Order: sequence, then structure tokens, then C-alpha cells
Amino acid sequence: MYEKEEYLQLVGQAGNLLAPSFTEDWPLLPVTKAEGIYLESIDGRRIMDFTAGIAVTNVGHNHPRVMAAARDEMEQLCHCALGLTLHEPVLKLTRALQEVMPEGMEMFFFGNSGAEAVEGAIKLARFTTKKPVIIAFQGGFHGRTYGAASVTSIKSKYRLHYEPFVPGVYFAEYAYPYRCPVGQDPEKVIQWSLDSLQTIFDRYAQPSEVAALLVEPIQGEGGYIVPPDGWLNALRRICDDHGILLIFDEVQTGFGRTGSMFASQYFNVRPDIMAIAKGIANGFPLSATVSSRELMTRWSAGSHGTTFGGNPVACAAALATLEILREENLLENAREMGALFLDGLKTLQEKFESIGETRGIGLMVAMEMIVPGGGKIPNPRAAMDVLEGCLERGLLGYMAGLHGHVIRFMPPLIVTQEQIQEALEIIEASLEEL
Repeated sequence: MYEKEEYLQLVGQAGNLLAPSFTEDWPLLPVTKAEGIYLESIDGRRIMDFTAGIAVTNVGHNHPRVMAAARDEMEQLCHCALGLTLHEPVLKLTRALQEVMPEGMEMFFFGNSGAEAVEGAIKLARFTTKKPVIIAFQGGFHGRTYGAASVTSIKSKYRLHYEPFVPGVYFAEYAYPYRCPVGQDPEKVIQWSLDSLQTIFDRYAQPSEVAALLVEPIQGEGGYIVPPDGWLNALRRICDDHGILLIFDEVQTGFGRTGSMFASQYFNVRPDIMAIAKGIANGFPLSATVSSRELMTRWSAGSHGTTFGGNPVACAAALATLEILREENLLENAREMGALFLDGLKTLQEKFESIGETRGIGLMVAMEMIVPGGGKIPNPRAAMDVLEGCLERGLLGYMAGLHGHVIRFMPPLIVTQEQIQEALEIIEASLEEL
């Protein structure tokens, strides 16, 4: 299918063919095939993909059952716009999702991407509460469309030259233990974050004007930051006390990534609205804004819409993905392999001063790189050197964090103990080069 010389010529012209938003990313690896946890490059190298397409191919690249389901559906129905028509896969998918969603998450609006799901969540919250204010959290990433970018604060470059954004958005401090200015004690971290939220209430927007708090249960682009136990519960209580909706952005944490189907189940905190995407259809474009029947039915006809959302092929792929997650025990595997991986990274942390912290839940793990002997000064150069070294040795990870100083790993949930061990050996060899 791929003619090597022609492909390489096109790669050389990529800067004239694709926007810099694509071509200035890393590593621009020319690939021809993917299977399981592996990518195959144009030169025939097999590379372990510990990004899973940015937490998308949770059951592995090109899983035969997912591909078969999509092919079968393509022969029946490739596209029809929901509303004008209905199709069987979307109705079956809603039933299947109800069985795995947190309690009360029972009605769905389907879209194509995580940003669309977040946009839908914001619109649903404002429409049903008739309140203007959304409070998000520092370091959060929710997408690049205007509404989603308006509640994103991980990097100023994502906002450069796009002002003015959607108004009525304020940012509280995320409970980030490693970089909390009052120390890493969980209670102090939680209180520090809640104090910043109270400051918003006191100075900028009274609780009676707030439609929703929007939060990632574990920050993704922000650096795979795991908040202290109890913080999300505290946000839930504040929302209940003031009649505010709690939105969980589970675009990256969903569909087994944390070893639970959703991070909200891991933390045992019930949101009012969820945004889900990425791993839902293992590579086919699909997302959903999800809420209770009581809330969703107040989002009246015509107040939101889509052309491609809930595509029948993507829905068929999503149904197969859910079956695989259950039948192949991939949540259990994510817990076991994630614990093994994180233990290995913690051992490396003891050996290398350039690792400030290792953290994660399930197969959502990260190393935060710092300048040795310099306190907690972020070290993006070290992070990129390690990533480059890993790629040379056959392992693909990705950067995260404000300065790109966090290395994150999110392998497919089918990863084995042998593959985890091989990855750890590659990471160690790359760290030694520093």
C-alpha cells in the first residue's frame, strides 16, 4: 500500500502540506502500520507505542474484533445524521454504556471529539441552570475549540492571539501535591485549592451565579497529576451546598485507563455531567456528553446538534471495544501492569536525581523531570532527551506539563509484563545517557 520512496518524498514536503500545528510537533514518526502495542515505521522498525494514540487505542491498535465490527457496519450504513434518522448501533451503544457509566449517567449526546464533548457539557450546564459562570482549574486542558479553549489553562500558547474568549470563566488552583506552595501534605494541598475556589466566590463570582465546576479527575496534558484523596469529594460537597453542577472531563481518563472504567469510579465521586471520548471507540472518532435523564431532558430540542456525531461505524466500533474491555479483563490488567510500571519508575527515581516525582494510576503514569540539585526546577531538556533516547531504542512516550518537563506513558491496556519490563529497561538506558 505504501511506496517507500514516494512516502518519504511526501514526508519531506510535509512542511508545505500541513499546518505548523502538525509539523512542529514531535516526533513526526512516519508509520505504515499498527498492531497491538506496536507501530511500524517506514523503515521497518517496530516501536512500542506507550502513547496509544494519546490514550485512544486502549484495546490495542487495529484490534481484529473492532476492525471487523466497523467493516461489517460500513457494508450496512456508513453515515446518517441522528435526528433525521436513527440507527441500531447508537441505540445499542447507549444501552451498553449505561451498564458501565457511573450511577446516574444515563443519557447521551454523541459527538466526534473530546473538545465537542466538553463544549456540550458547558452548554448543557449553562442552559439548564440559566447561570453564566464556569469555574475550571489551573493547568487543565479541555480542547482547542473556542469554548473548550476558554476553559483551558495549561499553556498560554494555546490562548495566544485568540482573545477574547468565551466570557464568564474563572480558574481555581488544581490540587497538585508536588508543586503545592504550602507543602505536600494532602490536607494542606486540598485546603490550598479550596481556598483559591473560595477566593473566586468572594472576589469574582458568587456561587449563585456559577453553573458548573469543570475538572479533570486526573490532569492529562497538565502532567498526569493525581490529586489527593478527598479533594474531588470536597468539590462534590461544595457543588451540592451551592446548587452548582460538577462536570468531569474524562476524555483521557475514561475506558479503563485508570484501571476503573472511569476515574470517577476510582475516586468514588459522582459528577453531574461527563465528557467522554478518546478510548470509547479505539480510534474511530466518537465522543459523548453524558448526564442524568432528569438533567438531559431539560436540554430542549434544537438547543444543540451535530451532523457526524454518533456515526454508525464509530458506534459499532465502540460496542466491540466495550466487549473487549470486559471479556479480556483489561481493567484488571491495567491495574496490575500499571502498578508494575509505576513501581519500576519509582525504582528509577531513587537512582536518578533528574526524576523529581513519579506518579500515576493504572496505565496513566508519568515522570516529572527536574534540574538535579536545583530544588524542583522543571527540566524540559532532560525530558526531551529521555524521550529521544527512548524512541531510538524503540519506545514512544510523550511530553506533558507546563514546560514540557513531564514524560507521560499511556500504553494500550493489553500491555504485558514482558513489555513493561522492556520499556523500563529502555527508560533506564535513556536516563543513563543524561
